[in-house]
Amino acid sequence: MPKVGMKDTRKQQLIEATMHSIAELGLQNTTIVSISKRAGMSSGIISHYFGGKQGLIEAALRYLLDQLGKELRERMAKTDGSPDQRLACIIESNFSDFQRSALAAKTWLSFWARSMHEPGLKRLQQINNARLYSNLRFSFAQVLSPDAATAAARQTAALIDGFWLRSAMSVEPEESFQAGEKLCKRFVQDALSQANTTNSTSAPGGYKSYG
Repeated sequence: MPKVGMKDTRKQQLIEATMHSIAELGLQNTTIVSISKRAGMSSGIISHYFGGKQGLIEAALRYLLDQLGKELRERMAKTDGSPDQRLACIIESNFSDFQRSALAAKTWLSFWARSMHEPGLKRLQQINNARLYSNLRFSFAQVLSPDAATAAARQTAALIDGFWLRSAMSVEPEESFQAGEKLCKRFVQDALSQANTTNSTSAPGGYKSYG
């Protein structure tokens, strides 16, 4: 009789083996055999749990997305929920130690390239993009006008993705990731400071208006 939780443990081991295979061989050269060897399991178990290689690859991408969401929730729980802290948490979660690790970075890059040709991966990537934009816009909308919040969210999302991508491809990724995170935060702070200045000068008597 199988041990309780063994199925979940094996599925996680296969997901991690998939990421290691992709990081080493690339997505194109990752096979059921390369995954099963790294996991120390028979190739048949992949079909049993995931329905084949494609199902396992999509599960690996969902794992990365779940980690990103988990990191964001953990950071959010330690804040007072203010817009500036929420925005900082969003940026930090995208540049976390795990998300910028060589394993995660190589896996993300492979997924992004393949998502242009694989509907399942494309759908998951679109969900990730929409989630990032939605979280950013919600936070900006607490301070900015609707149009300004939309523009700021789009710009911040583009900065996060752009700096992350450039950093992952950099010869000095760690230094580049740190610089990218700081620049994203600087843009957010500039956008919020500009909004506060506008509100302050437009309020009667020069005081900031929250109404």
